[in-house]
Parts: sequence; C-alpha cells; structure tokens
Amino acid sequence: MILLSFEAGLEALDKCITLKMDIAITGIGIVSAIGANSQDVLASLKQGISGITNMKYLESEHKELPVGEVKLSNQEMAKLLDIDDYEYLSRTTLMGALAVKEAIDSNGKLNVRGHKKITFISGTTVGGMDITEKYYTQMKSDDRHLRALNSHDCGSSSDAIVDILGFYKPNVCTISTACSSALNAIIIGSEMLKSGETDIVIAGGTEALSKFHLNGFNTLMILDHERCRPFDATRSGINLGEGAAYLVLQRADDAKKEKQNIQGYITGYGNACDAFHQTASSENGEGAYLAMTKALAMASLEPKDIDYVNAHGTGTQNNDQSESVSLKRVFGEKMPLVSSTKAYTGHTTSASGSIEAVICLIAMHNNFVPGNLGWENPMADGIIPTLGVEDATLNNVLCNSFGFGGNDSSIVISSKSLSVCESEKTEYDYEIASSVVIDDEEQLKDYKEFISVAEARRMGKLMKAATITSMKALRDAGVECPDAIITATAFGMLETSEKFLEDMCVNGESLLKPTLFMQSTHNTIGSSIAIRTKCHGYNVTYTQGMISYDWALKDAERLIRTGQARTVLVGVHDESTQTFRDFQTRLGDEPTPMIYSKSIVLKKKED
Repeated sequence: MILLSFEAGLEALDKCITLKMDIAITGIGIVSAIGANSQDVLASLKQGISGITNMKYLESEHKELPVGEVKLSNQEMAKLLDIDDYEYLSRTTLMGALAVKEAIDSNGKLNVRGHKKITFISGTTVGGMDITEKYYTQMKSDDRHLRALNSHDCGSSSDAIVDILGFYKPNVCTISTACSSALNAIIIGSEMLKSGETDIVIAGGTEALSKFHLNGFNTLMILDHERCRPFDATRSGINLGEGAAYLVLQRADDAKKEKQNIQGYITGYGNACDAFHQTASSENGEGAYLAMTKALAMASLEPKDIDYVNAHGTGTQNNDQSESVSLKRVFGEKMPLVSSTKAYTGHTTSASGSIEAVICLIAMHNNFVPGNLGWENPMADGIIPTLGVEDATLNNVLCNSFGFGGNDSSIVISSKSLSVCESEKTEYDYEIASSVVIDDEEQLKDYKEFISVAEARRMGKLMKAATITSMKALRDAGVECPDAIITATAFGMLETSEKFLEDMCVNGESLLKPTLFMQSTHNTIGSSIAIRTKCHGYNVTYTQGMISYDWALKDAERLIRTGQARTVLVGVHDESTQTFRDFQTRLGDEPTPMIYSKSIVLKKKED
C-alpha cells in the first residue's frame, strides 16, 4: 500500500519493508447469485449463466428491477449452518457465515476454534439493514422486536459470523467504504500479516440486498431494468446483487512451512481516493489510476505483465467511461484482457471486491477468462472487453473495486510468489500534532471558518461536526492535505439514514430523496474530507462498534511506523437520534450520545 505523499514518488517503495512480502491465499469461499460455493460459481462462469433474475426474496415494490439474489432463503441458509433461531439474523450474516465456512474448509488445516492469533476482517455497508427495515415500524411500539436492533450496525454482522462458526477469541474488524469495502478488508489484512500483528487473516465481505439501498440507488436513477451491459454503448445502469466471499490469508513463508495448499498470492495492492464527488467518478479516473499503479508498483510488475483485469465495470454511464480512461492511462495501447463479471452476479456493492477476487482465482485455477456478458456495442472511447477466453494462462491478474466517495482499490493476484529481497527494516516514531473534540450540539454554531452557509444548510449535524473537527485539527497541526484519512464510526450517518428509512417505511418506495441516500454511507465523512482537502491518499472507514477508534488508530500508527505516511488524519465520529436512543433505552443499552466528533493528526517525528 503506497501511502506516502504523492510528490515523494513511487521510488519510496524500496524504503518500506512491509511491501516486500507476498501474502499466500490458502482458502477461498463464495456465495453469490451464480452459486453458493466455488464449484457452482465455476460451472456458471464456464457456461455463461447469469444469476440476474426477477426478485424472489426481497420484498420490494420495485418488481420491475432485476437483481442478483442468492438462490437460498434465510431458512435454507440457517439450516445449512445448523441455526435454529435466525429470525433476527440478517442475510448479510447468513451469507457471510456460509462463505467463511467454505473458505475454512477449503484451507483444510485451519482450526478456528483453537487458533489463538486469527483476525477476521469483513467489509459491509448494508449490515443488518434488511432486518432493521423489516421491524422498524413495529419497534417503535412493540418491545418484542427490539432484538432486531442488535443486528443493525455493520460490526454486529461480523461478530455474528464468528459466533456462528465458533472462532476462538478472534480479532474482529469491519470495514465500510461502500463498494470497495471487501477489497480494503483484504488490503488491511495483508498489512497486518506483514507487520506481524496476526498469523491468520480471513478477509472479504458480505452484503445482502435491502429495500433501503435498492431504493437509494433507484433515486439516483442508475438501475437498469434489463440485465446490465458493462462497457456497452447501450448500457443503462446497475443490477444490484448480493453475496459474500472470503480469502484465508497467511504470510507466504508460513504457508510454505505448513505445507498449505497455496491457491495464489496477493502480490500488490493500492488504495486511493478520487477526491472528486460523493457518488460520481472523475472524468480522468484519477483515483482508479492511482490505485492500479500503486498495486503494480508494489508487485514490481509492468503493465505488460498483467494477463487479465477484472474491472469494476458497473454498467453506469459514469463508471464505465471513467474506468476506461484510467485503464488506458495505465496500459496504453497494450491493453490486457478486460471484463466485468457483474452481469453474472449483479453489483454486490460492499462484497463485490472479494467476490470478484475469488472469481479471478477460480479463472486462474481453471485456465479461462470470464466473458463480459451482454456486451455488443463499443462505447465511445471505451475499452473493448473480452467475451471470454478458454485455455488461458493467467499468471498475474488485476482486480478493481471502486466505491462511493471515490474510494478506489486494486489488488494484484499472482499464481506464483513475486517477493524480492527484503530491505533493512526501519521503523518511524510519531506524535499527536493536534486534537479537536465536539461533544455538544452548541459547538456546531461555530462553523463559518470552514463551512459556508449554503453548505451548512445541506449538512446533517454529524457531517458538520466532523468537518469542523477535521479542518481545525489539520489547521492546528499545520497540515493542508494529509497523506491518509482514517475514519472510525459505530453507526455512521444515523440521522440521514433514519430519515430515508422513515420515509420509505411510512410513505412507501416512491418519491424518496436521493440527497439522503447519498449521505447515508459510512464513508461519507472520510470521502467528504478528502474532497475538501484534495487528498488522493489512503482512505478507509472502520465500523466495529465501540472499538472502531482503536482499529483506526492502529492503522494510522502502522502507516507511519512503516514509512507509508508522514501525516494521518484520524477521526471518530458518531451521532444519535431520539428514536435510536429510545430503542437503546428500552433494550437496556446505554444510549449513544447525540453528537461526538474527535479528530487528531498523527505526524511522523522528524530526525
């Protein structure tokens, strides 16, 4: 992960020991619209079978919208997992547990019930929203359904997965950076292995379809009423999907010593922020370009060494144009085979990165390249995707995953280890250069130094608080643009999410407001600060309940300690509403404060 100031250049790679170690993949698991395990997914890919169908399990008014549903009911998934009490378990949790179980079984040697140094990192944004929206109205007056609140936040789905599978005291972490969440989980897990913080990582993502985000995307008018056609001139948007996928990761040397069945290697990765817009990508694809070039540089590969690119390829006008530009910037006239597999699975949002990483591994193991289903007509200035190739040798593949807020990530998966000789290890110390806290709504009145009156009218209280504390902390530290932005939040943009949910549950699934949905993702804060400061560096959001800030601090410390950043903005931001506090009180929980925002700047200590 190259996170130094960009002017320092990619030559800084040689100074970072953590970048010189490949990560072995020793297990994979997948649940998707084209199969509930790796073998079924392989069969669908080889036969060109799409999982995009009419809705069966999602109880939405919008039956006109095709989706990529997993072909199992909650009851069927619970039975496969030997669970009796599943009423308040989200599909996010159930699909995730099935995919993790396959990944563990695929490894064959991993005993999660006894291993003491294992870390589970999962990406999700929907979390338990499918359960919350089902019981939200009843919870207001009926205590019987308050248990649904325990499934609401993203971190609870990760906790539930390890509980179901009986992990022995694992470190549990949840990443929420919209559609790049799962790939960022893999990146963070790799960094933890390299720094010696853990021995085994199971990383990926899981995301259920929900009425909340189906309607949210619908308000943005980017859902196709037919099967999506990424990179096609007639493309008309996304088909939303659901699913889960996870990789078992180990240090390559450890995996070899244990004689593990190594299924591939993570040899490079990069995360960058487009810093352009909350829901749109820039015309020149800057964030995507930076993520891909970072991944290639870490792997010590040239663009010509990439055999296949699994593109983000959503089928929207904006993404496919922007991604095409970024691919051309990276590869020039020597474009490798490129395809999007979202016409098979649907866009599984937060889980898409790991689902497509597993698809890349399946293709690598079985010597084929999946085709770009539905493509017929070249788009103006776009890439020409492959319709599929048999008998293909894939040594190095690039997998892209781009999210709202311009959170762009890429990883390189290789069939062989590409590790080069490690350089001498150097660790850097850091200091807290500034700290700013808001814990009272009265403090929000002091905003005009950083926020215009027009902006303030459109901002909820948490966004306003986070902007004030972030910009004050940067000013006090003498930093105009940090090298990295790391955010922690237990519940995310609760106020705007509740307004959208209330409107949907009370007034139905029409005439909903896109502005509320655009500000509902957990990484809204981190991306907004990046846009404001023009920060194209590393950007990630942790959402693991009350320990989210601990995870964020560890990440920031790791970046500076390993020489990957000189300045890091770290923030913990949470809010509550009267309805949410009432739910918590009736459930017997401590109510969340109405507002709390703290931002600090960590700086590398200079010699």
